[in-house]
Amino acid sequence: MLNSASPTTVEPALSDYNTLRAQQWGFVGRILASPPNSDYLRILATLEGDDTALGQAYAVLARAAAEVMPEQVEREFFELFIGVGRGELLPYASFYLTGFLNERPLADLRRDLAIMGVARAKGRFEPEDHIASIAEVMSGLAAGDFDASVLGCGAAGEAGFFARHLQPWATQFFDDLAVSPSARFYRAVAEVGRIFTDIEIRAFALEAAAHRAPTDRASATAAGKYNK
Repeated sequence: MLNSASPTTVEPALSDYNTLRAQQWGFVGRILASPPNSDYLRILATLEGDDTALGQAYAVLARAAAEVMPEQVEREFFELFIGVGRGELLPYASFYLTGFLNERPLADLRRDLAIMGVARAKGRFEPEDHIASIAEVMSGLAAGDFDASVLGCGAAGEAGFFARHLQPWATQFFDDLAVSPSARFYRAVAEVGRIFTDIEIRAFALEAAAHRAPTDRASATAAGKYNK
């Protein structure tokens, strides 16, 4: 878990859309940080999906949660992410982007977190570029708990943070998780994560295109006047 080390200026009320985004990222962070206990599995088993791809993925997850025992998920989590020596996966941005741990992607992330006033919580020892930690930051950004606009030009806002620290590798991670030898319950988790990440990629791209459109029209109008 990551904490805000300084107060941020946030909107007085969240839209339903951002509330749902915060919940989705919170789920991704929670389920990839540690295996779900029996109480959380019971909650997951009650989920009902709609006809969307993400809804159907949650329906599959609910069935998986209803059919698995907590000790089975705990063992699966160990094999996937911890292992003897190392797990089947290394869920770190540095590893996925450079092939090594504790490299430039971690330094870049730490710099951005420091600028935003976000600090690692006490008792948390994983490097900050663990996918669960970055998902928690995305949840905080969607909820208005953190403010990425302080990162400045070229990396402002949630879209910039996402583009720098998750988009380049998260989809590949979820693809790898889905086909990992030990993945059973976490195969369903991988599908939820993959679909939601893709939704975020497309949503941020649409938002960027919408913001560019007025500028492009203004530039075209100015060019037309100049050429008359």
